Formats: sequence, C-alpha cells, structure tokens
Amino acid sequence: MTFRARLLLSYLVLIALPLFVLGTLFYRTSLNVVTEQAQKNVYAVVKKNDEVIDTKLGLAEQNSRALFVDKDLFQIFNNLNPANEEELVAADRQVSTILSKYFSQNEDVYAAQLWTTYFSFGTSRSMPQGDPAQSEIYKEAEQAAGKMVWYPTYDFIHMFNQPWLKKGTIEYRYLFSATRMLNFSHMDDSTLVKLKPNVERPVLTISYKSTVLDELFEQSIPAGSTYMVLNPDNIVVASSDKAQVTKRYKQDWIEAFRAKGSGTQRLKLNGRNQIVCFDQSEVTGWLSVVITPQSALVSNLVPIIRTTTIVSALVLSGVALLFAYFILGRIIGPIKKLMSAMRSVGEGDFHTRVDVARNDEFGLLTQRFNRMNDRIQMLVKENYEIKLKEKEAEIHALNMQMNPHFLYNTLNIMNWTAIENNQKELSKMLVCLSNMLHYTSRKEWGAVHLSEEMEWMKNYFYIMSARFEGKFSVSYEIEPSLFEEKLPRLLFQPFVENAILHGFSQMEEGGRIAIRGWTEGASRYFEIRDNGRGISKEGIDAILYKESASVGIKNTISRIRMAYGDVYGIQIRSAPGGGTSVVIHLSHNTQ
Repeated sequence: MTFRARLLLSYLVLIALPLFVLGTLFYRTSLNVVTEQAQKNVYAVVKKNDEVIDTKLGLAEQNSRALFVDKDLFQIFNNLNPANEEELVAADRQVSTILSKYFSQNEDVYAAQLWTTYFSFGTSRSMPQGDPAQSEIYKEAEQAAGKMVWYPTYDFIHMFNQPWLKKGTIEYRYLFSATRMLNFSHMDDSTLVKLKPNVERPVLTISYKSTVLDELFEQSIPAGSTYMVLNPDNIVVASSDKAQVTKRYKQDWIEAFRAKGSGTQRLKLNGRNQIVCFDQSEVTGWLSVVITPQSALVSNLVPIIRTTTIVSALVLSGVALLFAYFILGRIIGPIKKLMSAMRSVGEGDFHTRVDVARNDEFGLLTQRFNRMNDRIQMLVKENYEIKLKEKEAEIHALNMQMNPHFLYNTLNIMNWTAIENNQKELSKMLVCLSNMLHYTSRKEWGAVHLSEEMEWMKNYFYIMSARFEGKFSVSYEIEPSLFEEKLPRLLFQPFVENAILHGFSQMEEGGRIAIRGWTEGASRYFEIRDNGRGISKEGIDAILYKESASVGIKNTISRIRMAYGDVYGIQIRSAPGGGTSVVIHLSHNTQ
C-alpha cells in the first residue's frame, strides 16, 4: 500500500471510531435527556396533583375548625335532650342546615354528618349506616380527642356491617373520610362558654368518594402509567388497580420513599425499568405514587433518535471519505515542513524560517509563520527589557518616598533647646524621632538587619506611648538567629500604626502589642498581634485588595512580593472584638 492509501485508511478509521463513539453517546445522551425531561414532567404532575388534593381536602380542615365555635351548634347540643325524639328530629334539621352552609359548596364532599351514640345528624343522603358509633372511624376520632383524622378508603358494607347491600350496586361503596370530635364553645360577653360536662361531644364525619382521587390522576398521568395513594399504614386509598383499594400495599421500597417525602427514582419492577414519582400530602400525610414504564415515555422518540444517529454517521463518513481523497495529497508536504519548523520554534529557536514555494493558502500560511517568528523574536526581547526596567522603576519609586534631612538638623536644634530648659522627656522624644528620621533618610534603601529595624521600632513605640500616655504595652518574642538576617526596611510600621490608631481607638488603657518571629524550614515568619477591636472580613478584604486601602500596607505588600516573589506576603486574621493578627511570610534569601 502506498503512503497515501495507508494515510487514507488511517484517516477513515480515525473518523469511523469517533463517529461510532459519538453516535452511541448521542443516542444514549438523547435518550437520557428525553427520559429525564419526561421524568421531571411526571414528577411535576404528581406534585401538582398533591397540591390540588391538599387544596380540596384542606377546605374540610378549615371548615371543621370553624364548627368548634359555631354558636348555633353549641346551643343545639348543649340544650338537647337525647331521650326526646321530637327534639332529635328538629335538631337534625337544624344541624343539616348548618352543615350544608359549610360543606354544600364543596362538590367533592359526598356527605357531612355529626355522629353521636344516640343519633346521626345531617344525613343528607340515604346511607344505611346502622350505628356509626360502633365503626372504626368513630373510634379513631374518639382516640384523636379533637384532632383531624383522615381515614383511608374503606368498604362501606364492611365498615357499617350492612351485608345485605352486596346484592346491589351502590355509588358510595368505597369512601374515605375526615373525622374529628367537636368540643363546641363560644364567646359570650368576653367569657368562653363550653359544653356542659355531661353533654356527649359529637364526631364530625366528612366523607368523599374514592373516585375524587381517581379522576384527578387518570386525567393527568401519561398513558401506560399506574398510580396509587397510600396512607401512613400503607393502606391503598386510591389506585388504578381497583382490586388493591382498601388493602395493604407491601413493598419495601415504599418505606424509603416515605422517608424522603417527595422525589423521583428509577427502579426495576417486575423485570421492567420503571420511573417512580412520589409526593406526600401536607394535609393528610398520604403518599401519592405514580409508576411509569420508561419505555412508555420514550417509545415514540426512540426510532427517531436511532434513525437520526445512523443517518448522521453515514453522511459524515461519506463526507470524510471525499475530503480525505481530494485533500490529503495536497496537505502532507506543507504540513511536514511547518511541523518541523514549529518543533524548532517550540525548542526556542526563533530564527527558523520556511521557504515559500507555493502561492496558495499553504504559501500564505508559511509567510505568516515566518512573519510571526520575526515578531515573536522581537517581542521576547522587548518584553524582557521592559519588564526589567519596570521592576527597577517600581522598586525605586517604592523605596524613595522620603528624604527628610532638613528635619533631622532642625530636630537636633530643638533637642538642645529642650535640654537647656530641663525638659528631659521632650528631649528623649526628639532624640527618638531624630533617630527614626535618620534611619528613613538613608540613600540606600536596600534590606536591613532585623536588629536595626527593631531599634527603629523601639523609638517609634516610645514616641507613640508618650503620645497616648501609656495606653498600650509592647512585648517581643523573636528567635535570636533572625536578628542577623536582613529584611525590607519599615516592614512592621504600617501594621503597628494600624493597631495603635485604629485597634486601640476605643480603649483608654490595657492595649497589648506582641511582636513574634520564628523560622520554619526555608521560611521566616513575623507576627504582629494586638488585642484591639478587630477588623471585619469586609475590612480585611478592603485592606488586601482595594486600591483605596492604606498606602503603607499596600507599599509593604508590594515590596515583599518584588523582593521575594508572589508566594510571599502577609496574612490577616481578625474578627470584630477579637483583636488582630498580621503574619508576614518571608524567605531566608535576603535581598
């Protein structure tokens, strides 16, 4: 095989493999994206259904609370004689009217009643309930002692022991109910009046047909999906499988979903990949679950995605073949020359040039390459020289900030005047200030020994202590070996000044400044710590990063980095009311 044939074959292989991989990834990614979007949509439907359920059933909760303070109901039951049948019939009419006022507007409510052991009030529909006080619904309401109880879907015939109804078809065969015991009371001239102790408290029962939930889910979930609503004991309140209603649903994964409360998850159930979306009602505590086969969500899109992937791969392969056949022959030579020249440039030889033998795009590319090399060579030289000059000028500008020789001579005259007038304290302050100015007025602003820097600091502390009348004290803890090493001049002054003027601004006495120095490996560390009022995080950020921050601190940070490199500098730790610690990090390489 010729080199062209081998290159063409390699080109096709290199194209085919990425096409296969990308096609597979595209197919799976598209399928996964579509599945995830469908999963989100189903989950949104479940959440929306639960919101609707909470809205519908929440009305029963609100209305039942209103019955507690209904004055008419209070009067009826507080004065009712259960032994008088005429009173019971009259009371039933009144109670039916009151309950109708609260619940007739809610079309989802099938029946609203008040049960007692002696009579059932408000029976607006013909439901032969026998003695409802013997039912489990009544007993759970009694145990709840006034709290709302949501009783899951039950078989009316079994609940009220009416076996004779099995022979017929009744619309209220499966109901679920909300019940609570009502202990009426009302305000009478600012006095809370309660039912007599001997009056039996009735149980409010609001019944719904289970189809209320069925209609909601059947109209909203995707085709092929199943649903169920479970109470905390996993009793099926509603389900697409009507045979499961009123029975206990036994699956381990339900408990994990109940613990999460709301969400979506992919499971393998009955040998099929399923998407399970679930959400828990805030009103009833019931868990709504919708199970959708993954294939049902994407069955219409899978053929389209598969066909698109295959066609795209074939088209791209054909284009790649034509491109390779016509172009490869004309790009091998110029590319080799350019690659060889680039290799030389990459190794630092910017004198490399490529002969221009063609007038097409490759010839223009070669010309541009040669011109780029010339430009790079010139820029490297210019950039190197400019950086050296900029750094030299910056160091000179930072170091040459003060030249106070005339003040030095003036202070000496003032010192002798103080001595002649027997003002020793003033004389000592002038001597300290004179030494400080002499220290800062040197022409050479190179590094100094730590011992010289500390001598200057002691003079500075003496003057500041005299100025602030003993507001603060200073302590030192420095390793002896550090005194012979050099460091930038006036390294500590900005941070010490900040502690005295700002840190102790709200203190009359008791200020403490501790200066500590130690070594760790190839590094030196100096800490200036105070017990002042501290600095907020925003204040620290302003000092370190904002242009408007302290000139002295900015100057010091710049000098450290120019002298030792960007890895060195300062670190500030502080909090309001907790003092401030400034740690200066330097190398052992003196500058």
